[in-house]
Parts: sequence; structure tokens; C-alpha cells
Amino acid sequence: MCTLSSAFLELFSSFLPVFTAPSFENFICMTVGWILCTGRHTIAGVIRRSLGYYSGKHFSSLYRFFSRAVWTTDELGKALFGLLLPFLSKYDNVVVIVDDTLSRRTGPHFWGAGMHHDPLLSTYSGGGSSRGRHVALTFGHSWVVLAVWVPVPWKKSGGLSVPVLWRLYRSPKYCQGSEYTKRPELARQLVQIFRGWLPPHLGLTVLGDREYACRTLLRGAPPDTDFIGTMVPDAALFESAPAYSGSGRPRKKGRRLHSPKQLAADKSVPWRKVVVHIYGREVSLLVKEQVAMWYRVLPGKLIRVVVTRDPKGYMKDGAYFCTNTRLPVTHILETFARRWSLEVAFRDMKQELGLGEPQNGWWRRKKGRGRKKAGPQPKGTRGKKAVLHTAPLISCVYGIVVAWYIRYGDVKRDVETARRLAPWYAQKTEPSFADMLNAARRELWDARLLAYPALKRLDQKVSGCLVDWLVAA
Repeated sequence: MCTLSSAFLELFSSFLPVFTAPSFENFICMTVGWILCTGRHTIAGVIRRSLGYYSGKHFSSLYRFFSRAVWTTDELGKALFGLLLPFLSKYDNVVVIVDDTLSRRTGPHFWGAGMHHDPLLSTYSGGGSSRGRHVALTFGHSWVVLAVWVPVPWKKSGGLSVPVLWRLYRSPKYCQGSEYTKRPELARQLVQIFRGWLPPHLGLTVLGDREYACRTLLRGAPPDTDFIGTMVPDAALFESAPAYSGSGRPRKKGRRLHSPKQLAADKSVPWRKVVVHIYGREVSLLVKEQVAMWYRVLPGKLIRVVVTRDPKGYMKDGAYFCTNTRLPVTHILETFARRWSLEVAFRDMKQELGLGEPQNGWWRRKKGRGRKKAGPQPKGTRGKKAVLHTAPLISCVYGIVVAWYIRYGDVKRDVETARRLAPWYAQKTEPSFADMLNAARRELWDARLLAYPALKRLDQKVSGCLVDWLVAA
């Protein structure tokens, strides 16, 4: 079995109910290997890093952990949320974010892969490009994700997003009959599952961009759930329905109100200046607001609509809404700004943990089997379970590192180390995920070195060099 510190053993014990005993050993082995892997995160590369922590089974059992084991990703996410729940104890409301991300793939023989919109390669409204608006498509897996926003002590009113639920979106072209499910429908399923995990005394606020601020998700969300998102500038807004007069059919909506775009242009409604703490700094914004019914999306329910304008004119006007009309404007804007932390988490999982690099679920096409064809060519459902298991496990590794660092990390030491190794970051005051990952690697290597009695005398010297060795690796 692995040689681990007591801190990591405590975290891993939370996942015991998810796996059988053999699979639990494989889970620890692959998680440790994923943290220690500093190169390309293929399954083989991770196994090479983990073999020093594991013995007694053939390496093929680690491949079968993804392709054949019976554990479920929802139970894995529930156990991960259990690790994060103590950090939310002082709040009476849990904030979650729904979004999707593209995991690029190469090779047509991946189950579930297809051509999807790539926001990183696309351009919008010119964007300084001579091509103008350009929509790019990329081959890969499109994942719909629900992440929990977790406050961290070293960020002033800031936090990190940890994905806990995943669903693979598949193009209708490659689904049969009723198999096809839209992204908002997948997000609605995730919100309903997560609501069932929450203790009854905790409220739930869901954040989403324009794709998820739609009737598919909002009408199907649990009744005690708030939603904050963006809305289209020309949304048709109405007053609530007037009282029934006693004759004819009861009205479902009242007088037509300004759309967000019209509200911003209406000079009779003055702008109000507010100061909000978003994206790590104080920002001054001009706002207008109104309470209205978005009949097309949420008939019969009032929402608070907020229109923002940058006083300096650098940014376009924005339109936001909240289904809880009692919340003030500053709270709505500051809460919605937390959505960006999920984009940061996607970046960290892709660049630091290699999301998209494992070839698990891919099969090699035999030579001489006809001419190559364009597009996906999966062999039935071969590789399906491996595909559905790998990305959520990487997300779990990300969450374990974050949970370990919040509990046991030394912020001051790691920031000073990062500034020593990269002196051009003179203003750095907070650890990045890369710093957390290096600290976790140092903890694991320390525990492994202490297992050898001959190295105990050199423990401090060896530990002092570990940081430089990890960076060099």
C-alpha cells in the first residue's frame, strides 16, 4: 500500500464508501500518481509516478480501474463535496456554477468525441482581428460541469471553484433517438442531484452564463433555488399580472416594460453609482434596476433585472438578473463575478493536471481496414466507461489538492518560495494552484523519504531541495 502522510490518509478515507477495497487501493495509487506527475498526464505516465507507492498487483489493474471498475462519478463527487462542506459551514447559502468546457482530443476512435464550438479559438465582434467574427470548431469531448464555490482564507471575499459533477454532452448527430440531451437539460439534472446532497438548512444559488439562463434550466430547478445569470439585451419584460376582474380569461402578464437595452437608453431613469468588490479589486459601476417578469423564461415569477455600465466606457453594457428580488444589486454583481473562478479551475486542470491528455478510451485501428474516413469512428461503446471516468477523476484530484491546502497549506512559505524562484512576480501575495500542487508534491515526497530510515538524518536538507527539484522536473 502507499506510504502517505496522515493528512492525505485522512482525506482519502472520505472516499472509502465509493469504491470496493481493490478499487480504493487503485484510486489512491492513481490520485497520488496524478499529483506527482510533472510531464504529460497519460495513464502510463501517471502509473510510472505511482508505482513507487504501490505494489502487489499488475499495472493493468490500474487501467481497468477506469475501463471496467463499477464506481460511479456521482458518488465520487458527493464524497468530494463532503470534504468541502466544512469550509462552507459559516454560510447559510451555497453557491454553485454551471458551465461547460471542451477537452480537446486527437484521433477519431474515441467514444463520445465530436466537433464542438471552441471559445478559445473563436473571435467575437471583430476583437481586433482582420477576419472579424470567426467561430471555430474543435474535435474533443464537451463536458457540462457543476462546481462548488469554496471561500479560501488568503483571498479577501474570494474563493475557488471545485467541480463535483460532470456530464458528457454528445452531438445529436451521434446519438440514437432519445439519447440526445441538451446542455441546459444536463445542467438541470446536475442541479437537482446537488440539491439532494445539501443539508436542509442550507440555501442554494446557481450561477450561469447566457446559455444556461434559459427556461429549460430555470423551470426545472428545485423550488428553493436562486439563479443569477446574464440575459439578452432585448428580453421582453412585463409587470406581474393584474388582479382578476371577474370576467373573461385571467391575464398572465401585465404591462410591457423596458427591455435591458431600452432601460439603459432611457434618460428619464438615472444611473446610480455603486462600488463592488469583483475579480479581486474595488470597481465603480453605473447601474439601473427594475423588478419585472421574464414571461418567456419564468412566467408568473418576478425577477430583479440589473443593467450595468462602465463609467470609463471600456466595457460594453451588461444585463443580469436574479430570481430573488430581495437581494441588493451589489450582492448580485459580486456573487455573479464568482463564476469566473470556474474558468480558472478549467485552466488549472488542463495545464497543471493534464485534462484532455490521457488517451484512455482510445482504441487503435488495425492496418489495412479500408480507407480512412473523416469524423469520429468509435467502435460501438468501446472505451465508454474509461471516457466517463477519467475526467471526473482528474477533477477529484484537483479538489483533493485544494481541500488539503486549505487545511494544511503554508501560504506565507509557498508565496515566498514562488517569489524566490520567479522574482519578477514581486507583487505576488496569494498562492496559485501550481503552488498548491507543488506543496502537495513536497508533502508526498517527504512522507516517502521518511519511510527510509537512512534518510531521516538528511530529512531537512532533502526537504529544502525538493522545491527546486520539483520545479526542475
